[in-house]
Amino acid sequence: MSITRKNHYVPQWYQERFFADGRTTLFYLDMSPPIFTRKDGSTTTGRALFEAPTSRAFVKQDLYSTFFGTTVNDEIERRLFGDIDGRGADAIRAFTGLDQSAWHSNFETFFEYIDVQKLRTPKGLDWLKKQYPELSQNELMLEMQGIRFLNCTIWTTGVREIVSAEKATVKFIVTDHPVTIYNHAIPPSDRRCIHPDDPAIALKGSQTIFTLGPEHCLILSNLEYAEKPDVNPLENRTFARNYRPTMVSTIDFIRSRELDDKQVSEINFILKSRAQRHIAAGREAWLYPERIVKKSWKELRETLRPPLNELHRFGGEIYASYDSGHVHYQDEFGRSEKTRTFLQKELPSSRLKPKDACGCGSGVSFGRCCGPKAVELRPSWTERSIRERNLMLFRALSNLFELDSKDWTKVRRELTDDKIATAYSLYEGLWPLETDLLELLPKPDGQLRSVYTGSLHPQHIHEFAIGSALYFGEILIQHPFVHPGTLNKQFRPTEHPHKYRAEFLKAMLFFISVMPLVEAGLVNLIPDPCNFDFHLRDQMMWMARERSASLKLNISDDPRIEELLRQDYKRTLLALPEEALRKQMAKGMLPGEAVNLDELMLHIGQIREDDPLVVLQDGTLEPGTGGQFQLMKMAPNFEIAMYLAQATGALILTDSKHRWLELNAALHRRFMGTSPALQALGVEVRSAPLAFPAWWQDILRFSEMPDFIEFRSVIRSTFNYLKALTAEGAKPNFEAQLAARFSRRKTGTHRIIQRAGVAHSLGRLQLVMRIGGIQDNTINRLLLMSSSKRHLSGVPMALFIDRPDTAIG
Repeated sequence: MSITRKNHYVPQWYQERFFADGRTTLFYLDMSPPIFTRKDGSTTTGRALFEAPTSRAFVKQDLYSTFFGTTVNDEIERRLFGDIDGRGADAIRAFTGLDQSAWHSNFETFFEYIDVQKLRTPKGLDWLKKQYPELSQNELMLEMQGIRFLNCTIWTTGVREIVSAEKATVKFIVTDHPVTIYNHAIPPSDRRCIHPDDPAIALKGSQTIFTLGPEHCLILSNLEYAEKPDVNPLENRTFARNYRPTMVSTIDFIRSRELDDKQVSEINFILKSRAQRHIAAGREAWLYPERIVKKSWKELRETLRPPLNELHRFGGEIYASYDSGHVHYQDEFGRSEKTRTFLQKELPSSRLKPKDACGCGSGVSFGRCCGPKAVELRPSWTERSIRERNLMLFRALSNLFELDSKDWTKVRRELTDDKIATAYSLYEGLWPLETDLLELLPKPDGQLRSVYTGSLHPQHIHEFAIGSALYFGEILIQHPFVHPGTLNKQFRPTEHPHKYRAEFLKAMLFFISVMPLVEAGLVNLIPDPCNFDFHLRDQMMWMARERSASLKLNISDDPRIEELLRQDYKRTLLALPEEALRKQMAKGMLPGEAVNLDELMLHIGQIREDDPLVVLQDGTLEPGTGGQFQLMKMAPNFEIAMYLAQATGALILTDSKHRWLELNAALHRRFMGTSPALQALGVEVRSAPLAFPAWWQDILRFSEMPDFIEFRSVIRSTFNYLKALTAEGAKPNFEAQLAARFSRRKTGTHRIIQRAGVAHSLGRLQLVMRIGGIQDNTINRLLLMSSSKRHLSGVPMALFIDRPDTAIG
């Protein structure tokens, strides 16, 4: 079988739809014709206009070829595009006709084809390359397939219109980038339109134009803009979520508009303005719409605006009943939950002053928080922040369990299943499943922050994680509460709270013990991003399975986790009914050993009281109760830790040997960009342990001391330096200065903690600092799928904290 190496990025069958007058050729215009140099040194410009068959146009050598040594593979051209082109041709024919049953049958294929067509052109592939630090040709082809259907949800939930040029003498043209994005507020000269970028499809004012042939053109508009054209065109549409399940009518298209010559030329003008280099048409005159169009870029929107009297086909609420009794609800934007008004905020009525409380809800003044940041680097101001929601939850739980007047032992004694169910309901109420978590998270704004990944057990979190806020900036830690809405009904704590007695104690103790640091902004307790994006969850789980297949990890590799499992097992035994516990004690006695079980049981009762994580309710492990869910939460996992670190501009912090092995494996997966950096600093980091205070009172007291502030300044400078570092751009003097500053501040902070005599743990550090950072293409794909607007291309540094072999006093 011969190999196809000449790849048509605009299929020949699609080009043939634009033939005119029974011809078998098109007129092609090269808007940047080649320049040739003659033998005498003078130059001449190549031919700009030519007539040619489709075999010679919109084609590029090896655009989709993959290479394995000297072997060239064309399976993407033959299998992927061969399949989608075959189905896409049928779909486009269906939508140029009037058979609604054909529309329904071809609806998904129609939008799949348009999505693929947007990406498969040289401009589309250049855009995809830009989303990654580097891609080989084979990796580019893999990523192209990985993000198929990226725009389909937003397109299908908007206003869909097909306009006609059947009565016009001018017909539509075809370009080398046929899926065109128009936004009246972003002209082609705008920096946001510099090759290979287009205005974001999710912006309210963005409209997608795709010609189905010379006489039909599809125009897709966001509902909010179609209904109110004066909305801010640069704001994201409501619930701009990719890859989400939704319900739409497959036969609702506006098809009432017949365009005249002027209107067709205006659409052609937009198409030509956003093409990369080549356009084509059935007649030569149609290639020059600028000869007819006199409107400004903004005025062109009048031609693309769908008729107001036909918008009743779109939006509104949907209720769908299933045989199971379940009723699906969906609002006009595709949301399946009602808006929770208590989570909404009004924007300030006037410009904030530097000392005013910041509108993002951080608890910090505007001048120290969002004031110096560009608007796009600020978290949302129109929703309750992550910190505000945690404070709301803490106040509600404090009232529910009367934390102001009762100690922890009394709270445990009086714990009821109703209270457990209520606590999880409160958490669920604060975090709707359709929350846009990326809008609430901090952005890569140059501030120092860290994503912690490791055990969320309350015993572990106090050893290193929360004390790290003194050294490594705001610590992002995954919330200890599970979200009931993400679990099947038989596993929900709101439905079966008695099964969560032990788990609730761990989550609650963790939560209340770190809340003072959350309120102060040193810790940010964030929910699992997968709670709000099931596509992200599914992709993450698939990636984790693929990764773990080649990385063998054992619990015995991490003594801290082994120790924790033993202690939790002991707590399970302590929750047994008295009779069962007596039997267990009897089994453990040596033959002939004389032990008074009554006295032993009294002693065990005291142990139960003294251990803050032992369940005190009777009947917890009685036969028939279903037992207890024991969740060993090592979170977030590798993929989500990388995802969060790149999304927020953070370093990764872990005290898990498993996670550290995974991070190092990510370095070795990359062929390039793994040269060590800042080696002198690395030596200083490893030379002696740091002291990590265990309690929030001490952490708050030390955090504003000059030595700790300067320590964080060193880490921030290191992070920002690594973020921009290339192999050719190293600054040896600056690197030596960083190492010296780190050494001084490490000594100073250690002395302060030792002199204070506070409870602390010693942790020895390992630091990965590589040119190019820790990077994995799958993580960049996840961010792209999640509509992340600003994120790092990789994680510049990662830090591992472990118990030292020998303690240093």
